[in-house]
Amino acid sequence: MSKEFSRIKEALAGWSEIRQLLRGGEQGRLVPVVIPKDRRGFAWVAPLLLAVYLAGTAVLADGVISGAAAAGAVVLLLATGVWLWRSAIIEIEEGTTGIRSRWGAIVGTLSPGRHYLWLPWDRVDAVVDTSTEIPYTAPVTSCPTAEDVPLKAIEFFLKFRIVDPVAFVRTIGASNFDMVLSSAVQDAIRQRARQVTTERAHDLRGSDVGDMQEALNRRLGRYGVRITGANIPDVQLPDQYQQHLATREKVAKEMAAYEREWELTRRRRIDTLLMEIERAKKTRDARIVEVKAAHNTARKDVARMLEEQETEAQRVRWEIEARGRAQLTAAENEAKALRRLAEAYRDNRAVLQYELARRRLDVGAKLAEAAPQPVVVRTSGGDTSALSTLLLAQYLPRLTEAGRTARAQVNGEHAPASG
Repeated sequence: MSKEFSRIKEALAGWSEIRQLLRGGEQGRLVPVVIPKDRRGFAWVAPLLLAVYLAGTAVLADGVISGAAAAGAVVLLLATGVWLWRSAIIEIEEGTTGIRSRWGAIVGTLSPGRHYLWLPWDRVDAVVDTSTEIPYTAPVTSCPTAEDVPLKAIEFFLKFRIVDPVAFVRTIGASNFDMVLSSAVQDAIRQRARQVTTERAHDLRGSDVGDMQEALNRRLGRYGVRITGANIPDVQLPDQYQQHLATREKVAKEMAAYEREWELTRRRRIDTLLMEIERAKKTRDARIVEVKAAHNTARKDVARMLEEQETEAQRVRWEIEARGRAQLTAAENEAKALRRLAEAYRDNRAVLQYELARRRLDVGAKLAEAAPQPVVVRTSGGDTSALSTLLLAQYLPRLTEAGRTARAQVNGEHAPASG
């Protein structure tokens, strides 16, 4: 862990050294601003005056002297022009910005590339690195936590970039900015340390410092600087607390080892249970297959039985239908016969009535013949002797029996005729 703050300064150097200073710094210090040495002066005035003098001599003299003076004046003028052209060239490196001033007042900036400053009072006051994100390390010591336990050190790392070179050079400068940035970082770190307990101090390492970055941007924005990134790479606790923490870490490691061992045991048990579950599932699947096979067999048997019963029912139905058709046919035939017989009876009704009348006459005749005949016993003659009475008594039963026999015969003949 670094024990010193990064240092920022500005350097004075020639144009050839600006690139090296901006990229590599000077003696371990960061150099975001370089003040270039002005290589222009008024030495060009001497050849210019000499050229004017030679030009005057060429005008006033004659002959060879005039020609030599004129040639010397032209050469001196050309040399002075080249000198002025070379001294007017200003090359600003890519990624940097030049601060242009006139009579000491800042009038603008120069973008990367070649520029020409013809007037001697126009100059470049500074070349500012405006594209590089400059790293800055700030180890803050003795930062008290929420319990007022001073931490050994908190290292804070940030990157910043100069976005407004004119404001940076005009308002603060690199050396002063070093002190302002160091103070702002220390304040931000101490405020953050006050928000955590000593036990959670290690949580500051790699934590989110976006709020600190925003606060620094608000504080340093007026100087034309923007913080592009920040983090806390390392936190060192007090030695006594470090020993206590080492003990806790040892216990935590033992607990972690025990937990890993228990986790392995638990996984083995889980694997065993999973294997048993898989075995039970396979057994269950086999039984399900057997049950399905038995179910399919039963369904086939039931289907075959239903088919047989349906066939038998179809046969019985056909027999019943055949018997019914036969009975229906017989009934239809009998009905036809009865209908025909009825028609025949209807046709022979007169004949039957005549036959019935004739039979009635025959029956009446027979009944008349078999009817009892009255017996008149005349006693007017005066024969009332006992002998006549005895003969009459013997003759009457015979007459009665003959009458009964005749009636029986008549009834017997009448019965078949009625049927």
